[in-house]
Amino acid sequence: MLQTNYIRDHRDETIAGLIKRNFKNAEEAVDQILTLDQQRRDTQQELDDVLAQSNAKAREIGALMKSGKQAEVEAAKSETAALKERSRELETAHKAFEKTLLDELVKLPNLPHASVPAGFGADDNEVVLESGEKPTLPAGALPHWDLIKILGGKNAPVIDFELGNKITGAGFPVYKGKAARLQRGLISFFMDQAAAAGYTEIQPPILVNAESGFATGQLPDKEGQMYHDAADDLYLIPTAEVPVTNLYRDVIVADADLPVKNVAYTPCFRREAGSWGAHVRGLNRLHQFDKIEIVQINRPEDSYNALEEMVAHVRTLLDKLELPYRILRLCGGDMGFTSALTYDFEVWSAAQERWLECSSVSNFETYQANRLKLRYKNADKKTQLLHTLNGSALALPRIVAALLENNQQADKTVRIPAALVPYCGFDIIE
Repeated sequence: MLQTNYIRDHRDETIAGLIKRNFKNAEEAVDQILTLDQQRRDTQQELDDVLAQSNAKAREIGALMKSGKQAEVEAAKSETAALKERSRELETAHKAFEKTLLDELVKLPNLPHASVPAGFGADDNEVVLESGEKPTLPAGALPHWDLIKILGGKNAPVIDFELGNKITGAGFPVYKGKAARLQRGLISFFMDQAAAAGYTEIQPPILVNAESGFATGQLPDKEGQMYHDAADDLYLIPTAEVPVTNLYRDVIVADADLPVKNVAYTPCFRREAGSWGAHVRGLNRLHQFDKIEIVQINRPEDSYNALEEMVAHVRTLLDKLELPYRILRLCGGDMGFTSALTYDFEVWSAAQERWLECSSVSNFETYQANRLKLRYKNADKKTQLLHTLNGSALALPRIVAALLENNQQADKTVRIPAALVPYCGFDIIE
């Protein structure tokens, strides 16, 4: 959530940032917030004045009672009653202004970093790097949704969408045999790599309350994408970012403990609008999937160096998996609601002949921290909001899809990259 004092001091920059994000009626929205903020501040000032007058009048009544001036005492009491009534009216008005102001603030997305390109969607994203050699597949190579049907011997298909559909519904596959072991191996590999990079492992809950969803920006923006239990008012997490970042809600972090670096493996759940076509077939889009998330909390002056460090970490993972990939800097119209700068990673799917997103690495600056009330005391001992960052390192479904497709051999077996063999216990899926 944007800070009102920033909007007040940087009105034109705020409007320009919102326009870069294609936010409709940016100027009107900003001016409405500034008007509400001024009304809130004016009401608070009048309330403070009335309370001060009331306190002064109470002291005056005490002095008058000692002097025996009963008529003046009664008059002063009448004035005190009127001041108390006025203070109640002002408190009610102040709370109303605060609520309306908050309701309007949460509608504003984060402001984009200066390096974010203008644009409306995926076609306007900027390719900043492409790495790795796209494989040449043997004749008759198959996309993963067909390949899985002939892999696994008696366990075929090794990833069973029909069985998952029978048990739960579309978008909830069952992994069997070596596909299940590949999943488990990838999780362990990613977690070990994160630990080696200095991240502390966290095992968080996968259900969160509404306060947690609000604090990291999923609510009220993405409630339609989250599975919700109305009885307990709990949400299945769309990413480990939500519970891990909320570990620090209402916390003042000691400067000596910065940066905070956490990693968590969780299943993730997303209710996405259904669509048809190859771009959502197989593992390309699921309602339940496994993901490893890295989260950093850092000082404002250090957060963009931390972002580059996180990008480098994800690059290392893809290099070790021998997957061709590219990095995109997302444009203003394609970024997530809470992000100030996002890099997307896409792996090359050779059989589909298309790029598949497998990671987003983002700096949220103070946007989440303001909702979280996540702060630290800087070198001047002043309490200041921290910056939060997170990234997928990595999401499994499209990594598995790319590994299966890119490493299929002429005999329809699939080769496992050397870095994964110790984690899987095999080097071929027959």
